[in-house]
Amino acid sequence: MAAVPFSVSFASKVAIVTGGARGIGLACARALCNRGASVVLADADLETASKAAMEMNTQQNKVLAFACDVSSTAEVEKLVQFTVEKLGGVDIVISNAGIVRAAPFLEMTEKDFDDVINVNLKGVFLTGQHAARQMVKQGRGGAIINMGSVNGVTAIPTIAGYNASKGGVHNLTRSMALALAPHGIRVNAIAPGSIMTDVLRKVADNPEEMNKVLSRVPLGRVGEPEEVGEIAAFLASDSASYIVGETIYADGGRLALNYTVPVQNPPPKPPAMPQP
Repeated sequence: MAAVPFSVSFASKVAIVTGGARGIGLACARALCNRGASVVLADADLETASKAAMEMNTQQNKVLAFACDVSSTAEVEKLVQFTVEKLGGVDIVISNAGIVRAAPFLEMTEKDFDDVINVNLKGVFLTGQHAARQMVKQGRGGAIINMGSVNGVTAIPTIAGYNASKGGVHNLTRSMALALAPHGIRVNAIAPGSIMTDVLRKVADNPEEMNKVLSRVPLGRVGEPEEVGEIAAFLASDSASYIVGETIYADGGRLALNYTVPVQNPPPKPPAMPQP
């Protein structure tokens, strides 16, 4: 059965999506764009972001690409300035940019740890702070959605920096929510589980590795980026007007599980997502 589209219009809204060139970020951008928002795809990979922006542009809204390292204050400032100059303001921000550095804990380098914290945690802080300053100046509120992870609660020993960064994102989200609520800016987070992004796709053809993934997902399948995008659209909308400081876990039941589940072969298919 096809999924019923979440009906809301962002026709007058302007959004920034960091890490917007691919995967979950791109799916979030599409979910907003399909509902009428103008969007800036901010990504370190400008070429891929530009291609995605060209594909998404319509007569009703604009989609632009911007090269940005979210760990740099100067570049985040330029991102917000670019968005205001080109699109007239900022109403929605999805802080999705993130990286992973994997290594056994005893062998992980300080640089790898710092790189992950700088992008995944500091980047969320900088993006949220500079965007919120603009939202306060505009005086019409806004919505900020930070991308956490189930690994902000659980842990995988070979990605210590990632685990730490996402745990930080969850609590930073609460801090931002409390600070910005008086300005009418709602801040929430999404914490995905196993989603079929480029990282997971690398092991998708390895039955043994995929069985390990699926054995911890009660729903019996991995998630699709579009499923996270739909949550982002909801949190950005007035339908979520009383949701503040929350983290929504999109994990197929993973955090509720205290054992493993039988793996179905083939796994069940995800629902069809709304199309533009």
